[in-house]
Amino acid sequence: QFRVGAALVAADGTTYAGCNVENSSFPAGSCAERIALGAAILAGRQSFAEIIIVTEADTPTPPCGMCRQSLVEFAPDLRVTSHGAAGASATWSLAELLPAPFTGQSLRHA
Repeated sequence: QFRVGAALVAADGTTYAGCNVENSSFPAGSCAERIALGAAILAGRQSFAEIIIVTEADTPTPPCGMCRQSLVEFAPDLRVTSHGAAGASATWSLAELLPAPFTGQSLRHA
């Protein structure tokens, strides 16, 4: 298991931090990205520009599927930047990482 940190940047430039919280029962753990999102929502923010992820993994790592789904609800145009321990970095748009998201629009009837 790698330590992961995330900084979610709100549209107004305010940054909200999160770290992964591991648990012996793996599904009960929480990802850094969703913890940062929760902190931002708690502070009343609902619009975001970028999330920056830092991991101990050598390769830059994008958010997991659950985090992608959580983030797309608030920021479908989010910029995702990830930094690995070996110094490499990568940037994606959330739309690249989640090209056909399931959102509130998906629940609306025609």
